[in-house]
Amino acid sequence: MKNTGNYSNGQKISEQSGEIFTYYHMDGKIKAQGKRIDNLFQGKWIFNKKEGYLWVVGHFKDNKKHGKWTRYKADGSVEKEETFQDGKKLSSKPQSLH
Repeated sequence: MKNTGNYSNGQKISEQSGEIFTYYHMDGKIKAQGKRIDNLFQGKWIFNKKEGYLWVVGHFKDNKKHGKWTRYKADGSVEKEETFQDGKKLSSKPQSLH
């Protein structure tokens, strides 16, 4: 496991264990987590707000957004969905209000 530094309160900022790379908020909650292979973000990543709720689920290919990205509201409903290919946005659709 490789630690990549600490916040002023001593909490680690990030670490890598095998292929899984994790970023932390200052309070120790997971900020983002996914695969990092040869220093490149790959595959599915999950991002959380510091308040503790799921914020974004997206995919990377060689450090570029690739595939579906979904952003969530604090109540868990979908706020926006976007699709990327090699870092270029192909589509974006905000969710309708109910």
